[in-house]
Amino acid sequence: MDFSEIGERIEGLREACDVTREEMAKELGVDLPTYVSWEETGADVPISAIYHMATMFGVEFTEILTGKQAHLDTYQVVRAGTGREVDRLPGYHFEDLAWRYANKITQPLLVTLDPNEPPAALVTHAGQEFNYVLEGSLVLTFDEVEMTLNKGDSVYFNPTHLHGQRCAGDEPTTFLTFIMEEHPNNN
Repeated sequence: MDFSEIGERIEGLREACDVTREEMAKELGVDLPTYVSWEETGADVPISAIYHMATMFGVEFTEILTGKQAHLDTYQVVRAGTGREVDRLPGYHFEDLAWRYANKITQPLLVTLDPNEPPAALVTHAGQEFNYVLEGSLVLTFDEVEMTLNKGDSVYFNPTHLHGQRCAGDEPTTFLTFIMEEHPNNN
């Protein structure tokens, strides 16, 4: 295992999230020189700190260690105010998703769902999908399970599973959706 590559991945995630080294040291409860040594060498980072960073940055623990994306076969929901700060999400999504997957990311779509319209049919498609709720409440159906996401919540899932979105409640719902497809040159 190349420890310096772990340090580079930690630094890349921190910078993509626009977090300073000082802020990370404070978040992890260590002095600044200790944190700086983790980024510069990748060595001696406690497992607990790596778990904390993985949760904070919304990545898999093994991804920080190996640089490889875990196979996604379910979904991950990030609630507003937990793990990541909502006011950093718009800039974070583009940079971090591009860094993590080296995938082709299609143009993000801004979708508004009217509560008076019937829900669209459930679908499947290739790639990976990320939805971020801007206004209202969104019901995501995934593998026959329904989950409600509110403003500031996000969900990341494998859309090769049957899924669909509909408005929850009496107010329109607006959300950003990204569909990420593997780049043809990806190995």
